Amino acid sequence: MPGSRHAPAAIRTYGMQERSDRLDFYIRDQTERPALTAPHRHDYFQIQVNLGGDTVQQIGGAVRDFRQGMLAFVLPHRLHRIPHPDDGRFMVINFAQAFLRRDLACDPLDLEDVPLAEAPELAPFRFQEYLDFSWPADEFDSLRNLLDRMRALDGARGFGAVEVLRGCLLQLIGTVCMRHRDALQDLGRRSAQRTGRRDALARVRAHVAAHLADPSLSLAGAAAAAFLSPNYLAHLLRKETGRSFTEMVLDQRMAIARSLLASSGLRIGAVAHASGFGDEAYFSRRFRQCYGLSPRDWRRGLADSGSPDGPHPLCRRHETAQTP
Repeated sequence: MPGSRHAPAAIRTYGMQERSDRLDFYIRDQTERPALTAPHRHDYFQIQVNLGGDTVQQIGGAVRDFRQGMLAFVLPHRLHRIPHPDDGRFMVINFAQAFLRRDLACDPLDLEDVPLAEAPELAPFRFQEYLDFSWPADEFDSLRNLLDRMRALDGARGFGAVEVLRGCLLQLIGTVCMRHRDALQDLGRRSAQRTGRRDALARVRAHVAAHLADPSLSLAGAAAAAFLSPNYLAHLLRKETGRSFTEMVLDQRMAIARSLLASSGLRIGAVAHASGFGDEAYFSRRFRQCYGLSPRDWRRGLADSGSPDGPHPLCRRHETAQTP
């Protein structure tokens, strides 16, 4: 498919080595590294704790308040943005999937499919778009003490420190899970993440339908419209439909092309452009690959048969169930 002429602004995906001093676990406050202000993703888990300075957070397609005493849980590859005020105070915890659970060997893009009973510590990350996670004000000192302990352990890692550090991390996540137990379990029973995926795919389909005639239609543009990364959208389409983005778009464009060839007197070049192909030769080549005939021969065969319905008489063997 031809490249986009109007590609959306690239959304950066960061690795641990770019935003952390270590590759397994890293904790810092706002004084040690500037906060990222543009929407972005990263390939590791992140927890942010708001210690002062009310703001908002964008997680995927949701925007929620992010006030003092709240925590934000971000899955790997999840689009997010937290515009901290200049005088804001916060703590950021970055950690790799293997640091959280060494036995959690699934692809990071499949974390939302892990049953909560097998990995309850994933619950706040999976349902951040639906819930606000706050720490009671009268117990805020206990949270600060836990964060300070993690910073001390991370700053001077001795024998056994990593194990205690992991225990502190699980204590933080587990405490949040206990305090929001009913809401998290209810979301788990309702498979909220599957609803989120269906909504995302609906946004993708709407974007494709609105831009099908535009040769610049791209995976990156559709992903941006659904608040997903291109890699995650490609993965999601394969998982949910068994097809690639290119296959999905091609099927729909060919359906338009067949309809125009059958019901209009448009020249082949005009059919190509109306179907979203910027180049007539490219359109003809792809049409032949799909149906074994050139667009002109396909139209001629249809005219000879006198029937616009049903499989084409000259290329029945090439027809497959391609339409979505």
